[in-house]
Amino acid sequence: MSPTGHGASAATHATRETRAARRARAARPGRGTRLPAPHWWLLVVLLLVLLLALAVQASVTRVGAPGGSGAEGTTPSAGDAGSLTGSGPVLLVDDDGALVRTRAAERTVALTFEDGPDARTAAVLDVLAERDVPATFFLTGVRAAEHPELTRQILDAGHEIGTHGWSHRRWDEAPRDAALGQLAVAGATRASTGLARPPYTSTVEALDEAGLSAVRDATADGYAVVLADEVVDARTARTADDVVRALRPPGEDGVVLLLEEGGGGSSVLLDALPRLIDEYTAAGFTFATVSDAVGLTGEVNPPAPASTVAQGTVLLAAVPVSAALVGVVGWSVVVLGGLAALRTLLVVLLARRHVRVSASRVAGEPWLPPVTVLVPAYNEEVGIEATLRSLARSDHPELEVLVIDDGSTDRTGEIAEGLGLPGVRVVRQENGGKAEALRTGTRLASHDVLVMLDGDTVFEPSTVRLLVQPLRDPRVGAVSGNTKVGNRRGLLGRWQHLEYVSGFNLDRRLLDLMRCITTVPGAAGAFRREALEAAGGLSTDTLAEDTDLTMAVLRAGYEVVHEERARAWTEAPSTVRDLWRQRYRWSYGTLQCMWKHRGAVTAGGTSRRLGLVGIPYMVVFQVLLPLVAPAIDVIALYGVLTGDAARVGAVWLGFAAVQVATTAYALRLDRESLRPLWSQPLQQLFYRQLIYLVVIESLAAAVAGARLPWHKLHRSGDVAVPA
Repeated sequence: MSPTGHGASAATHATRETRAARRARAARPGRGTRLPAPHWWLLVVLLLVLLLALAVQASVTRVGAPGGSGAEGTTPSAGDAGSLTGSGPVLLVDDDGALVRTRAAERTVALTFEDGPDARTAAVLDVLAERDVPATFFLTGVRAAEHPELTRQILDAGHEIGTHGWSHRRWDEAPRDAALGQLAVAGATRASTGLARPPYTSTVEALDEAGLSAVRDATADGYAVVLADEVVDARTARTADDVVRALRPPGEDGVVLLLEEGGGGSSVLLDALPRLIDEYTAAGFTFATVSDAVGLTGEVNPPAPASTVAQGTVLLAAVPVSAALVGVVGWSVVVLGGLAALRTLLVVLLARRHVRVSASRVAGEPWLPPVTVLVPAYNEEVGIEATLRSLARSDHPELEVLVIDDGSTDRTGEIAEGLGLPGVRVVRQENGGKAEALRTGTRLASHDVLVMLDGDTVFEPSTVRLLVQPLRDPRVGAVSGNTKVGNRRGLLGRWQHLEYVSGFNLDRRLLDLMRCITTVPGAAGAFRREALEAAGGLSTDTLAEDTDLTMAVLRAGYEVVHEERARAWTEAPSTVRDLWRQRYRWSYGTLQCMWKHRGAVTAGGTSRRLGLVGIPYMVVFQVLLPLVAPAIDVIALYGVLTGDAARVGAVWLGFAAVQVATTAYALRLDRESLRPLWSQPLQQLFYRQLIYLVVIESLAAAVAGARLPWHKLHRSGDVAVPA
């Protein structure tokens, strides 16, 4: 990445313009830098898929959770179940359309189980098979999706299946839950069901007004709603004796028994079930399915229509797919978030150490070699005077300044020459791009220590002197200065100022200690000529020529260090459009550099640090983390939309607090005012999204093989150097 807004290379690819013009224009519809829309549609689709996957997984995890105001024991309200005719736990619609109650035939018992299938269902089926006892299972759609083979086994064994909804939500709160449960049964078994049991209501007497309304809707849809005469929750019963005592034969009346099997928490159900069957058999009862016990006509589990089976198959496939997707995204967020937290911790803990290390490099008498300052400039008439006058005020004793006018179409060259500043020489050339301009300057430079800055950047009097001090060590090939935003007015300027201080410069402090700085910014950098030559000179292969050159210097065996006291004040983009263009170019150029120097990962030798530290660091924090960022926002949005806003807000506030604290620390290290900190939390609501969208577009451009043209950014010359 190139932390400079310089536009001097308005045509890095100009030498290839003839053969690349069509491709460049094809990659740049209209006037903007936007690529064709398909990759944005793909991003939207992927985020919507993630949102859907979160919803599916939320329904899965909600099954069996406490909830539902109509749980067993609810006191009926006036006008509830007491108004129904008949007796018994099965609710049907009679020929007149009235809701009536029906009970099992005398000395007939219907065993029903609900909340499965789960890991214990197979054992229940074995017990029933040993006793040759039929039963009815009311399944949740989520559990059927997780265990389709058990669902099929239930039908194959001659038992009946009813729907218990999809996610165990109250049907008056989620009217589609029963229908989704039906789809799950169809997807698992290719059969439908005419039986239903609403969650959180086990007996007719427990129906409240809302529950009774949901039952009426279910029977209107053709379901027989099956509740129970006697209920026991085998998950909470202490012993098998408790279950057997609670469900003793009631005399001569037929009975529908409910054993809640979901959860698989204990063996009480499996211990009690054989004894319960034996006790009812000894009392002269016959076991039957619900439909046989109450005399329902027609097939309870007929073949489902092909369209229903297809929908159910898709629904069942969505459960494991969503689990995998949410799992991958979740672990990615955890891993990358952990790495980001570790980076934050390291930059804070090691920043003070870097101050000491940096000071030791310049201890003793000042090193004052003759220096050539290279200023590549393309259409920089609004800022070139301030840049050159700042160099004229330099306290370094022997300074040559070369302004390379790279085919400017404005008065850049005339202004530079007209100032008449001592030691300043203007060189004009046809437009060839920033790298070509720096090549020219390097060739014409009189001295072997080279300082580079952009035509929109202002140096402090001590910047050149401080910048070259580390080069006294012959192992050091390049030095990065401390680039700062000089136009901070407005929210966008403040955000970039904070990003430079707490992002770029803190990163360089850490990477300096790790001896692997990957970018010496074009706005403030010093190089040893022999290091440039060993690195092969400046290259036009990428749009991030400063990152490309820095990586090449590292691979040539030289060290690159950071001198935070060598400050350079540069003009940052003042509009969102220009910021997008600048960051798009940086991001695209960074991808090019990583690809160009990918061999360092396996090369070893002088490339070892770049391959093992620098490039992985860039991949994680400049590519992967921004790619995962949209998923983090979708997860947060889902939490807000589903009633978890308090937790999402707490996490956001915690993250913002860490960011503010880290930035405050960075500002203190740079001896900057803390006043802009008020804008830091707002940065998370817009600026962060803009940056990760830029990375996504850059990656799409790189994958598509698009050629990104240079764009001249608007310049105001509004760079102020604080006292």
